[in-house]
Amino acid sequence: MKILLIEDELKLAGFIADGLTQAGHICDQVADGNKGLEMAMVGNYDLILLDMMLPTLNGLEILKNLRSFNNQTQVIIISALNDTEHVIKGLDHGAIDYLKKPFELDELLARVRSVQRRSLAQGSLKLQVSDLKVDLLTREVSRAGKPVILSNREFALLEFLLANQNNVVTKSQILEKVWDINFDPGSNVIEVHLYQLRKKMDKGYDEELIHTVIGRGYVLKGEVERG
Repeated sequence: MKILLIEDELKLAGFIADGLTQAGHICDQVADGNKGLEMAMVGNYDLILLDMMLPTLNGLEILKNLRSFNNQTQVIIISALNDTEHVIKGLDHGAIDYLKKPFELDELLARVRSVQRRSLAQGSLKLQVSDLKVDLLTREVSRAGKPVILSNREFALLEFLLANQNNVVTKSQILEKVWDINFDPGSNVIEVHLYQLRKKMDKGYDEELIHTVIGRGYVLKGEVERG
């Protein structure tokens, strides 16, 4: 998932961001409430991890603003404000979970996985295109029965292409959904990752699944079977 972490304790934020990245997620982090709200509104995130006590704008105000503009991105509050009143306020204003500080990273990752499972359950956990099989939860990929080992970023690219099968996706769309805010759009990193993904998935097979559409972008062709 693409996750926004709004947390002003920099050491804790770095620890959480590292853990999320190692678990295969893409994580942007910001320490300021106003900037966090701005990023949340335009960043197309799957999940927001939100501290309550923030400079310039507190977490509850961020949550109120998101919902007032009909932004329904799922939010987990992470806060040292752990009395019942604050928990109730957070949940009543649209958060789906409230994790009290201090907490173990494993517990936070378990809450994130729970959100991911609920999101995936709206579609399907296992996808197949031709002889390519992808398990979105376990992140296992195989082609013609042979395992395909992908990096976290390559898997995110594949997942995005699968979600848009038979539709051309542009570099800017990939940048928005698969890369973080620190990425330099002028670099060729996206092209390099797509080259590596195609090499792992298509090399040695008669049927190519990922195609370059010159001047437009990339497309994964084929009918996706869900099961």
